[in-house]
Amino acid sequence: MEEALNLDMIGAGLIIIGAGFGLGKIGSAAMEGIARQPEAAGKIQTAMIIIAALLEGVAFAALFAV
Repeated sequence: MEEALNLDMIGAGLIIIGAGFGLGKIGSAAMEGIARQPEAAGKIQTAMIIIAALLEGVAFAALFAV
């Protein structure tokens, strides 16, 4: 039973690492896009927030599945 619990914790850790990596990539790409095209900052920021919220929702749901 303890082995299953340990594997659950490893899975939860991997979920958090993946979500953190994804959020970092989203933020990085958004900042690069805004630097290249400052006039599109509003659209880029809106898309970034929507994608980040969806990613957080999936990560949150996956943590409850573990």
